[in-house]
Amino acid sequence: MSQVQNWQQAASKAQNHRDESLTKVPGLSHIPYIPPESENVIAVPKQVLSAEDISITEKNPEQLLACLASRELSSVAVTTAFLRRAALAQKLTNCVTEVLPERALDRARNLDEYIAKNGRPSGPLHGLPISVKEHIGMKGLTLNGGFCSLVDATAEADATILQILHNAGAVFHVRTTEPQTLMHLETSSNLYGVTPNPHNSGLTAGGSSGGEGALQALRGSVLGIGSDIGGSIRAPAANNGLYGLKPSCERLPVVGLSIPMMGNEQILGTCGPISTSLFGLKVFMKSLIDAKPWISEPWLNPLPWTDWKEPFGPGRKLRVAVMWDDGVVKPHPPITRAMKETVHKLSQNAAIEVTEWKPWRHDYAWDITSQLYFADGGKSQMNLIDASGEPLMDLSRFMLHEQSAKELNGTEIWALTQQRNEYRAAYNDKWNQTATGTDQWGNPSNAVDVILCPAGPGAAPPLNCSRYWAYTSQWNLLDYSALTFPVTKVHQAQDHVDQSYVPQNDADRYNYDLYAPEKYINAPVSLQLVARRYEEEKLLAAMEYIANVIT
Repeated sequence: MSQVQNWQQAASKAQNHRDESLTKVPGLSHIPYIPPESENVIAVPKQVLSAEDISITEKNPEQLLACLASRELSSVAVTTAFLRRAALAQKLTNCVTEVLPERALDRARNLDEYIAKNGRPSGPLHGLPISVKEHIGMKGLTLNGGFCSLVDATAEADATILQILHNAGAVFHVRTTEPQTLMHLETSSNLYGVTPNPHNSGLTAGGSSGGEGALQALRGSVLGIGSDIGGSIRAPAANNGLYGLKPSCERLPVVGLSIPMMGNEQILGTCGPISTSLFGLKVFMKSLIDAKPWISEPWLNPLPWTDWKEPFGPGRKLRVAVMWDDGVVKPHPPITRAMKETVHKLSQNAAIEVTEWKPWRHDYAWDITSQLYFADGGKSQMNLIDASGEPLMDLSRFMLHEQSAKELNGTEIWALTQQRNEYRAAYNDKWNQTATGTDQWGNPSNAVDVILCPAGPGAAPPLNCSRYWAYTSQWNLLDYSALTFPVTKVHQAQDHVDQSYVPQNDADRYNYDLYAPEKYINAPVSLQLVARRYEEEKLLAAMEYIANVIT
C-alpha cells in the first residue's frame, strides 16, 4: 500500500481520476449543464435529462425490480440512465469519487443475457444499480477512506457485502464521497472537497455517508450502501429526506472496508442501506442475510431473516414510546413540529398505543461513547493525516481533540467497557419496565415495541456545524436497530425561533444559536424510529405500519 506524501498532489490525482470517469458516461456530453439559479438543485435533473432517463430514475427500487424482472426494462437501459443522473449529481453536489460506466454496463449486459436465456431474474436485486460508499472495497479500485495518504491504495478483492449483493443481481455503478477520518456527520475532505445538501447548498448533506445522501436526493441512485458508527447512515438519510437503516452490529458483513479503527471492539460500526423507499431497506437486508454471511465471517450472528410474524393491528397493538428530546439538547422547532404532527396521527389510530419515553443519562452515554471511539487517542487517524501533510479539518479536530479522545491503557479500556455494559443493562431495564405483563418464564411481555425520537437536533445543519452526535450515537452505544424516515420540510411561516427558550448547557446553546428559519429553506425534516438489538425485521414492520398511518 503506497502513500503519497504531498496532499495537494493526492487531491489532484483523485479528482482527475473522478473527472476522467465522468467522460466515459454514454450520452453525458449531450446533456446541457444548467447552472443552478438557487441553492436548491433538486429540480435540475428534470430540466436536462431525457424523458426516458427521467422516467427510469424517478422509479423506486420496488418499481425498478418489477420492471427488470418482467423485462419491461433492460438492465442496460436502467444502468445507463442512472449513470447519467449520477454524473449530473456530481456536477451539482460533488458527491462522487468515480462513476463506473464500463464495468457497470458490462455487468448489465450480462444480466440482460441471463434473463433472456433463463426466463427469470438472476436474484432478488437483478439488474438494479446500487451505489457504494468509497471505503467499501471494490477489487482493483481506490480505497482511500478519505485520507490523502491512501490515494494510491487499492482493494485486493471485493468486500464481502459486495460479493453477496453481486450474487443477488446488483449492478455497482458509482462510488460516493466520505469525509476525512470517516468521523464527521458531514462530508468534507481534502481529497474531494465539500458535499453540500442538494435541497439547500448552505446546509450539509450529512456524513459520513453524505455522498450517498446527496446522490440519492438527486436520484443518481435509489439504493446504496453506507456505514454507521455514530449516525453516518441516518444523518445523511435524514438530511436529504431519505430512508436509512443502521442495523445492530455483527449482522451484516464488514470484511473489505477501509477503517482506521478496524479491530476496535468497544463501539462497533456496521454497514447498512440508504434508499428512496422503505422497501429498498428491506430488500437490501433480506438479500444479504438470506445469503448466510456468517458462514464466511464467523463473528457475525447466525440470525436468519425472519419477516415479522405478529402483524400490527387491532389484535396486536403497536406500542410506540415518544422521546421528545434527549434531555441535553432541545431540537429545533421544525423537529418538534414534525414530532407533534406524527404523534397526533399515531394517537388517533386505535391500533397504536402511544406512551412517553424519558431519556436516561444520554449525556453520560456520549461521554462513554466519545472515549471509546478513540482508545488510541486518535493516533490511527492522525498518523494517516500526517503521512501526507494534509490539513486537519475543523470537524476532524472537533472529534479528535475537542471531545474526550485520549490514549487509554488496557485497564482504562476495560473500565470504560464495563461502564458501557452497565449502561446497556440499565437502559435495557428501563425498556423492560414498560412491559404490561410477564410470559410463562417470568420475562417481561408486551413491552414498548419502538421509540419514536428526533433524528438529530435540527434539520441538516449549516456547513461545518454538525457538532452534536448524541441523537444517533446513543443507539450505536446500545447497539439498537434504528432507522430514519422523512416527514416534512422546514416551514418558514410555522417554524419560528422560540424566543422564550433558555439553553441549558453549552451544546444546547450552540444548537439554539444555529437556528433561523431562513437558513433552512427547503430542508427536509426527518425523524428516527428505534427498536431493540437485532430487531430489524420488527423495526421495518413497525415503520411500514406507521408510514401507512402518517401519510
